[in-house]
Amino acid sequence: MVIGTIADTLTRSVENVTDTVTGAFFDPVIRIGVTGLARSGKTVFLTSLIANLLDRGRMPGLLAAADGRIQAAYLQPQPDDTIPRFEYEDHLAALTARVPHWPDSTRNISELRLSLRVRPSGLLAGLQGPRTVHLDIIDYPGEWLLDLALMDKSYSEWSQDTLSRLGNRASAADFLALAGSEDSMQVLDETRARRLAQSFTAYLDAARQDGFSDLTPGRFLLPGELSGSPVLTFAPLPVREDAPRKSLWREMDRRYEAYKSQVVRPFFRTHFARLDRQIVLVDALGAIHKGPAAIEDLRRTLADLLLAFRPGRNAFLSQLLRGKRVEKILFAATKADHLHHSQHGRLTAIMEALIRDARDRARFAGADTQAMSLASLRATVEETMQHQGRTLDCVRGTLLDTGREAAFYPGDLPEDPMQLLGPARAGADTWLDQDYRIMDFAPAPLSLKPGVGPPHIRLDRAAQFLIGDRL
Repeated sequence: MVIGTIADTLTRSVENVTDTVTGAFFDPVIRIGVTGLARSGKTVFLTSLIANLLDRGRMPGLLAAADGRIQAAYLQPQPDDTIPRFEYEDHLAALTARVPHWPDSTRNISELRLSLRVRPSGLLAGLQGPRTVHLDIIDYPGEWLLDLALMDKSYSEWSQDTLSRLGNRASAADFLALAGSEDSMQVLDETRARRLAQSFTAYLDAARQDGFSDLTPGRFLLPGELSGSPVLTFAPLPVREDAPRKSLWREMDRRYEAYKSQVVRPFFRTHFARLDRQIVLVDALGAIHKGPAAIEDLRRTLADLLLAFRPGRNAFLSQLLRGKRVEKILFAATKADHLHHSQHGRLTAIMEALIRDARDRARFAGADTQAMSLASLRATVEETMQHQGRTLDCVRGTLLDTGREAAFYPGDLPEDPMQLLGPARAGADTWLDQDYRIMDFAPAPLSLKPGVGPPHIRLDRAAQFLIGDRL
C-alpha cells in the first residue's frame, strides 16, 4: 500500500509538471470539476452553464462577458480520448423542446472542452492580441466524490462510523437485523457476503430517497461494469479485530481495502488530482424538507468532502514541487427558483453555515471557498398573493407530477441558520416551529433570442468565481 501511494505521488508529479509547463507557454487550461450530491441538478447546471457561455446575453456577473472581452466561445474536441463526451446537445434539446423535460442524471464521468477567445485587459491590453483560454469541464457523479473520504479510513473506522449513524434510521432496519445476526468470526461464505452487500445497497438507495448524503461506497449505487464483483461485495460489520484469517470479517476488510486501491485511488489519480477548480452542487432545500437528521447528515458530509479536496493555491513552483491543488471550491445550493428572491439570502446563509468548519480549514490552506444559492435554469416566476390576511411571496410554475400550473408558498427560511443547524445537531426529529415544503417543477418552455442563453439565477456569479480571475 505504501509503495503504491509513493508511485501514485510520483506519477501525479510528472503529470503536473507537464500540465504546468504547458499552461505556462501555451494556451492556458482551467480544469473544472463539476459534481453534485443527490438530486442537485448537475446535468442541468452544466448544460445551462455551457449554453450561457456560448451566448452570454444573460451573464452580466461574469465581468469579462460584461466588458465585451470574451470575443468568441466555441466547443472543441476534449483532450482526454478515453473519457465520454458530455452530451451537451442532447441535454439542451431536452430543455428547449416544445414540451421540455429534465434530462437524465449523470451516471458516469464525462468531459467537455469549451474554448474562449479573450481580449486582455489592463496596461498590456493595447500591446497583446486576444488569447485562448480552454475550459476542460469534468462531470462526475457526486457518489464518487464521497468515496474520497474513505481514503484515510480503515475498514474498522468506516464500519464503526457507518453503523453508529444507522441506528435511528428506519430504512436501515433490515440491514442492521441481517448484520446483527451474522457471526463474522466464521469462515467466509460467499452467499452470506452477497446477501449482506445487497442488503446494504438497498439501504443506501433508500437513504438517498430519504434525503441523506452519506452514501459510501458510492459505486454501490452506480456499479457499472463492477456489478457483482468481489470489490463491491462487502458491508459494514461490528469491529472484530481478533477475527482469524479467512473469516467473514477479514474478507470484508480485504475487499474494502481493494475497493479503495482499485476503484477510489485510480479515480483520484486519473481525474480528481488534476483539477484546478471545483463546484459542488447541493440540494439544501431538499435536505431541509426532509428534516433535521438530513441537515445534520449533510453538514457532516460537506465537512468530509472539503478534507478530500487537497485545497491550496496553484502557484507555478508549488505545482512542480507538491502537485496540483484545488484552489477554488464553490458550494452552491441549487433550485433557488423554488423560493422568492427575498429568501435567497437566507438560503445562502444556511449554505455558508453548513460548510463553516470545513471552509475555515480550506482557507487556512490557501484555497478560496465560497457558498451561494443559484438556479441553473429558472423554472418559475414570482408572485405575491393574499391568504388569510397575510401577504405571501410565492413562486408559480408547472408541477412535475401533474403538469398543472400552480402557485406555491414553501414557508419562510429562518434569518439565523442556527435555528436549523441547532436542532439538527441536537438530534431533533422534526422542525418545531415550521414545516418547510418543496415542490418539483417541470422546466418552463423556452423562447431564446439570438445571443441569449437560458434564464437562470446567479449562474453568471458562479462563473465569475470559478474562472473570472483567469479571463
